Order: sequence, then structure tokens, then C-alpha cells
Amino acid sequence: MDLAQQTAERRPARRVRGTGARHEPRRADCPWCGSPRLRVRLRTGDLIQRKPGSFTLERCADCAHTFQNPRLGAEGLDFYRLGSDDRQDLGHRDFWRRDLCHGLGGAAALLARAGAGRSRHLSGVRALSRFDEPESWLDVGTGRARFPAAAKEVLPYTAFDGLDSDPGLAEGVRRGRVEEAHHGRLTELARHLAGRYDALSMVHYLQRRPDPRAELRAAATVLRPGGHLLIEAPDPESRSARLLGKWWASYRQPRHLHFVPLANLCRELDELGFTVVDVDRRAPHVPADLGTACALLLNRVLPEADVPWRSKPPSRARLGLRRAASWASAPLLALAYAADVLLAPLLTRTGFANAYRVIARKEPEA
Repeated sequence: MDLAQQTAERRPARRVRGTGARHEPRRADCPWCGSPRLRVRLRTGDLIQRKPGSFTLERCADCAHTFQNPRLGAEGLDFYRLGSDDRQDLGHRDFWRRDLCHGLGGAAALLARAGAGRSRHLSGVRALSRFDEPESWLDVGTGRARFPAAAKEVLPYTAFDGLDSDPGLAEGVRRGRVEEAHHGRLTELARHLAGRYDALSMVHYLQRRPDPRAELRAAATVLRPGGHLLIEAPDPESRSARLLGKWWASYRQPRHLHFVPLANLCRELDELGFTVVDVDRRAPHVPADLGTACALLLNRVLPEADVPWRSKPPSRARLGLRRAASWASAPLLALAYAADVLLAPLLTRTGFANAYRVIARKEPEA
């Protein structure tokens, strides 16, 4: 019995779910500066899982803030989370592992995070350690706590804690990557953790939150005077974003809600009582733009997998074609990723770096 037949037997019924109710009302102004001068930057669908729905990113003509509009609400974000809410319908965990997580859509998601490994984590920790050797460090949005695991190599005497609502945080605790786990959102736990940490990191976190400014205020609450905040985020002013359009890995629609320009972030930190001590638009670059764009494009043009949000199951022939094409495309994806890595030194010097890093110190008077 093949995978499609097993999946069909275990699933009670197919259903196509509408997406309109998952969006909040469209904003008429910029959530960052309030300007009504909005311009559509791009429109796209879900390029990774190919779930139904369309999404629009708009850019403010005054402050250059880019944001999803209309924005997904909590239900929508949960629905579009990779492998989130149809597992019980399928009743077949191998489906997610083989067809989504290891298929072309999963390959795109993995490539987009390929540069977020140990070497990049170490780079950020070393950058902050030039200004401070914190006794306590909170990693926000830590997931399985891979960042603290790498950071301990640079700061072995620092106590690392993690904060996330992801169930994967339990694995980070079990493996000893963090000493204490805070389950929930930073904005909800900030008062409870007020003044507790010497350092706080948000690595590719702000773009996933509905209100980045509220997250920054919460970070200021949690940090002690003199403490340091480390932020890494996609750079919406990258030339790669303009060149690749919706195929740019960091857009990652519909999961990423806000793209904050570097100048806006630095001004906001200044208003919150921080002093920006370091800015880097080269080292945080994730060398995966070409590889991810190729994987997303192939995932878009090839026949769709057998997924529960299709009204009809694909034929056996189409499933076979997709499987064969996925294997055949492996050399192309490997070549594209190799080009990403080899060209990274040139790209980061010519405005194509796709991320930035900011380190800021909370001043005592704040």
C-alpha cells in the first residue's frame, strides 16, 4: 500500500477551509508611523505548504515599514504553521515527514534556516561579548534552544534561559541547553521577569510577532540597567528582496508579519532608552537565497502533494511525478545552495545581505 492510500484510509474526509475569517481587518495606515501612504510591495500565496489563501505585503511610503495587510490573526497563524493542525486528520505522521518536511516545500523551509546554525549563533554571541560578559541571558523565541547551546561555547559561565510558547522548548530543557524555561510570550511575562537579565536576544523573532514595538518595550522591562539587547532580523532593504520578489526566503509568507527597516529599529531603541553600540549588515547574512528561491519555484510549478486542504486527491501518476521530480531536483538545489555559500562574501559587500544585527545597551536612566 502506498503513502497516498494509507493517508486516504486514515483521514475521515477531505475539506477545503476558507481563509477569510483568519485575517484581521485591513489597516488603512502604517502600524509603525501611522501614515496612510501605503503601497503594495507584493502579493503571494503559501509557497511552502501551498495551503489556500493569498497574502499581501504593503510598504509605508513615509517610514518604509513593510507589513502583512490584512494581517493573519492567531487562528490563521496556527493554521499556516508548518505541519500544525491537520496531523490528527491524517493520523499518519510519516506523511508530514516524507512529503512536506522532506519534500520541496520542506526543503525550502530548511534552506531558509540553513545559515542560522552554529557559526552564525557564535558570531552574534562574540559580537555582544565584546561589550559585556553577562551573568544571565534570556533567549526569546528560543524554540529548541539551539542558540543558547552554541552561546555556551563562548560564555561558559553565563546562565542561559529560554522563552517561547513552542512545545519544543521542553527538548531544550531536557538536553540541558537552558537552565530555566519560560513558557509563553515575552509581552505576557515581562512584568514577572522585570530587571532579571543582563542580556536578551531576539534572533529572527520580531518579524513573527504581531506588534514588534510591544516586544521591544517588553525587552526593555526585562533587562537590567546596563544590560544588552541583541536583535537579528531580515533586512527589507536588501537588494535580494527587490531582485527575488516573493521568492525571497525571508518573506516566508504568511508566517512573517513585519519587516522593520534598520533605521526605524534604531530610532525606536533610542526612544526606549537604549544606546545602539553595534550594527552589522554583513555577518548575519543567511546564505540560502538562491537555493530557497529554486526550491520554492519548483514546489510551486510541480503537482501538489496529497494534502488534506485539496478538494480532490491527486492521481497516482501526479504523485509519482512529484516524487520523481523532487529527487531529480536535488542536484539543482545543491548547486544553488553552493552558489549561495560561495557568493556570500561578494553579496554581503554589495548590499545583497538579507539580514542585519543590532546590539544596544539599556542606559541606567531608562
